[in-house]
Amino acid sequence: MTDGIIFDVDGTLWDSTEIVAKAWNRVIAKETNLAPDLTGDRLKGLFGKTLPDIAAILFSDFEKQRQLELIDHCCMEEHRALLADPAEIYPGLSEVLPLLAMHCPLFIVSNCQAGYIEVFLQGTGLGCYFTDHLCPGDTGEAKAANIRTIVQKHHLRSPIYVGDTDGDHQACLEAGVPFVHAAYGFGKTENPDYIIRHPMDLPDLFLIQKK
Repeated sequence: MTDGIIFDVDGTLWDSTEIVAKAWNRVIAKETNLAPDLTGDRLKGLFGKTLPDIAAILFSDFEKQRQLELIDHCCMEEHRALLADPAEIYPGLSEVLPLLAMHCPLFIVSNCQAGYIEVFLQGTGLGCYFTDHLCPGDTGEAKAANIRTIVQKHHLRSPIYVGDTDGDHQACLEAGVPFVHAAYGFGKTENPDYIIRHPMDLPDLFLIQKK
């Protein structure tokens, strides 16, 4: 019986890539000599990686410290943009989250910067459905360690993790938590424990597990 559901954010709960690309392009145009040509599609291939890794890819012409400064500025600009104009959540989530929250606590663990999950919760109005959340920006730890922390902190015996990338899957393998692949999201993976093709598939999976 599932006693906790842990979610990724990008590609699982919402798609913020177009808004984020525009925000990051503003920083790139203002603070570098690089072409401000990021697109949402390119970010979909990068989201799921840690921010230092994304910075190393996007700002490879710069020293590491400058890479981190630039990605930090990008994140601050995206927070402003997303609070002013939140990205849309995936269809069905506004119905499925309250249904799931009636049966077990919900959590978020994402490879994002500090404050991003809070922006998601505030911008979407979905904060009331989630019990706790963690990210590397909060803890300095990678996704697998943060999943384990949530499991231990809340004494979960049979949690599942819902994410969309192979990185999510690998973190679940490391953390020892079953992985539900949100196949409607950004990425692909091999041999997940479960697959959902729409957020509304999740209650059926949960009910099956309860039997």
